[in-house]
Amino acid sequence: MPIFTHVTHDELLALVSHLADAIRADSAPPTLLVGIGRGGLVPAVYLSHATGLPMRSIDYSAQDDALLGDVVTVLARSGERLLFIDDINDSGRTIAALRDLLAAAGARDVRFATLIDNTGSAQRVDIAARTIDRAVTKDWFVFPWEAVAPDSAIAADAAEVPDRIA
Repeated sequence: MPIFTHVTHDELLALVSHLADAIRADSAPPTLLVGIGRGGLVPAVYLSHATGLPMRSIDYSAQDDALLGDVVTVLARSGERLLFIDDINDSGRTIAALRDLLAAAGARDVRFATLIDNTGSAQRVDIAARTIDRAVTKDWFVFPWEAVAPDSAIAADAAEVPDRIA
């Protein structure tokens, strides 16, 4: 049975504040935040308010490149310094897919930030508010926007990739 660790609203605010501080300290800060659906949407909205940066969203929750349509191309060709936001970099699958799609579309200045970064991930992020090692930390993090889901749905999400929590 997985260990469900609930991230409180106050913890979420602290994580977002950490990311916002890192963005403000950046010598070439992003000019556009992009929330990755589903988990990165809420943090991106908070981060947009905290930094005053504009925000767009991209839905990659279905992990289906074809569903992205022209959004990747529009973002890649925008000339903006893009910072993609997600809740957690766990396996790195989402970040790898988006990096590949953006590179193929000609994007030049793309970075990624997460609330939580797994040091064992196949992908690295540019900014992380918190770092974990999945080899040690097997907790399934439940963010405030997920906490409204039935326990069975949270358990089903966790069970999709059992090696993360076993």
